Parts: sequence; structure tokens; C-alpha cells
Amino acid sequence: MKPTFKAQPMQVQVPATSANLGPGFDCLGLALNMHDRYIAQVMDEPGVDIDVTGEGADAVPTNDKNLVIKAMYKGFDFLGGRPRGISLRQLNVIPHGRGLGSSAAAIVGGLALARALILGGNERMSQEEMLNIANQMEGHPDNVAAAIYGGANVAWQESQRSNIVAQSLNIQVDPRIGVLAFVPSTEFSTSKARKMLPEVIPHQDAVRNSINTAILVQALQNRPDLLLAATEDYLHQSYRKDAMPHSFALMTRLRQAGVAAFISGAGPTVLVLHTGGDTEAAELERAAGEKFGMIPMGVSRTGVTIITG
Repeated sequence: MKPTFKAQPMQVQVPATSANLGPGFDCLGLALNMHDRYIAQVMDEPGVDIDVTGEGADAVPTNDKNLVIKAMYKGFDFLGGRPRGISLRQLNVIPHGRGLGSSAAAIVGGLALARALILGGNERMSQEEMLNIANQMEGHPDNVAAAIYGGANVAWQESQRSNIVAQSLNIQVDPRIGVLAFVPSTEFSTSKARKMLPEVIPHQDAVRNSINTAILVQALQNRPDLLLAATEDYLHQSYRKDAMPHSFALMTRLRQAGVAAFISGAGPTVLVLHTGGDTEAAELERAAGEKFGMIPMGVSRTGVTIITG
């Protein structure tokens, strides 16, 4: 059925996300209290009109190669058809190329905008369908699941009738757990990070990693005392250390001091899960040195949302 487009602009906000959380490679994601906002409106004139402010303003494409626009097109195609033109305003806060889910935010935000701009869009595209479209675009479901549902998520792909289907389970994160992000000035692409991983790892490392991932699910829910042990990774971080030596060194120093630190996603941001207050945060900021800017964050309990008013 051909869609009916709304005339008024729609605005969404999407949280930053961290993936892996140490051992949970490509299956654990966490939504963070840092949000990009996107405002879109359909136009009678063909083409796109894009304005980008904030992070990546000089680098983000302002044509149909823009990732938010590409996601909107995917959403419109799923919903039955595209408008003639789109006006888009991006208010970017999430750092790009730092392992904080900026691409997942753009994809999920674009899909949410497409759904919001069509009458009855919520009934025609479920959250599960949004997850599957987003997973197809992103290539892995951990970040996009967290961006859609908020909180922490276990996400995976399975084969159903010869189709790859993304699934997700939401984890209610213990409210005592806070988040600190140590963000360097340098970027690192996910594609480069993935090329550094081996095809095969030792059996003992695989066992240890599986155990820690299982413990981490429980630690996030109600056992923050287990976070240090649960966030130890044996699968991917050490293989990437030469590409981000300062991040790996900071993570190692923090973990040796008893802090649950890990590389966020593909890096190079170092993320810390903690239950301390401002005093501990200040001490960790001093320990990080000048190469990193510390951003205190909480866990975002909600995923992508429509902003009204």
C-alpha cells in the first residue's frame, strides 16, 4: 500500500552505544546518555536538503550518500514508497570513529524518521522489523539493538527459512552502574579493526571468553562487584593493541588498578563501568592523562525516541 506522508517535520533522538563491553564481541551492546538529534520533513521538490552541525559537520555527506538519508530510504522502501524530497537537519553530538555507535545512531535514527513521517508508520514497521533492517545495514546487531531498545542488550543473528534474522534480549542494568568514556582525539574505523582479528583463537581463550560473557550478563543486572572479572576479554582487544597503543595502555593501567575498563566497540575510546561517585571519576580522569577527554555518562534506559514540542 502506497504510504501517506505527514506534512509536519519530525524529530528523533538516538543514544550513543558501546558494543562488546569486553568479551561480548558482536553480541553485547549498551545505550549511553549521549544523543544525536535528527529533524526531517518531506518536500515536494525532488532531492535532499541536508544541514549538519556538530560532530562530523565537515565530513558527513550532504547528498544521498548521507547515512541517515540512506536509512530513511530503506525505511520508506519497506513502508511502501519514498517521498519526492527530504529535508534533514542533523545535530550530531556522538563522536565519529571512536567506537561509540555513531553509525548505528544514524541508521536507527533514519529508520525511525521514515516510520514517523508516514501515517500509521508505527503499525507498519515494528521494532523487530526495524532491528532487522538496521542489522542488514550495519552488519552486526549489537549497537543497533541498543540504539533501538535502550539499556543493555544481548543481540545475535540466526537463520530462519534461509533468511538471516536479528534477535535481541533486553537487560535491565543495575542503576548503581555508571559509565565513563575516555575519548582520544584520534579516529579508528570499524572495518580496519575487524581486519586485525585472527580467523582462529586458542580453545582455552574461547572458553574463558564464553565464561566472562555469561558472567557479564549477570553483573550488569545486579552484581556490579563482578564487573572487573566479567569485562576481561580474550577474543579481540589484544589483537588490536598495535593500532591503538595509548588506548590499550590506559585500559591495562585501569584494569590493574581494579577498574572495569575495556575498549568501546572497535575503539579507540576506553569505557569504564563503575559504581563510584564524582571523587572516583576525578581520580580516573587524572590517571588518563592529556591524551583522553573524559565524558561522564549514564546508561540510557530508552532507545530511539520521537521528540515532540
